[in-house]
Amino acid sequence: MEKDVKSVLVLYHSRNGHTARVARAIAASVAEAGGRTERMDLVEASREGLDWSAHDVVVLGAPVLYGSYDKRVFDFVAAHRAHLDAKPNSFFNVSVVARTPAKATVEGNRYMQKFLQLSAWKPKDCKVVAGKVDYPNWPWHERKMIQLIMKMTHGPTDPSTVIDYTDWNDVAAYGRHLLTLRNDPQSAEAVLSA
Repeated sequence: MEKDVKSVLVLYHSRNGHTARVARAIAASVAEAGGRTERMDLVEASREGLDWSAHDVVVLGAPVLYGSYDKRVFDFVAAHRAHLDAKPNSFFNVSVVARTPAKATVEGNRYMQKFLQLSAWKPKDCKVVAGKVDYPNWPWHERKMIQLIMKMTHGPTDPSTVIDYTDWNDVAAYGRHLLTLRNDPQSAEAVLSA
């Protein structure tokens, strides 16, 4: 029976903690569904190394900030592309723009499309997760930049606003979904053209 239990490696980069919280929720969902999981921040994984052979599925997540991803995310996927490609894999991004249904899909989220275009790694599966507005806990310069973006996109701009747009039931479903991934011939081109 143990051989049927999948192990999911949950890798993530988090700036202010919300993507780490999403990664924890994904790992908890995998465990609740009977899988095994290990969760590691990209910095830790880069410094400590990984036993890629210990996992059946790999998922990597990163937040979008100012319309882009941290350089360390691109560096990590470029350095470990062969390991990522060798397993059933998935990529999720976390962005506040995904608070609207049209931008909460892989096809409708320009930041996911940007990742798929710029990344050396082309994930076989993708997920967009709505993020959190947390003005009181963001550094002053980030708060001002995000308020400007929110003003342009008709989002909240009050500096006392804290709104978690994340659909936690959907995140749990994504964790269960990861256990269903198989090493199949689906190419990243299919994801890009979806």
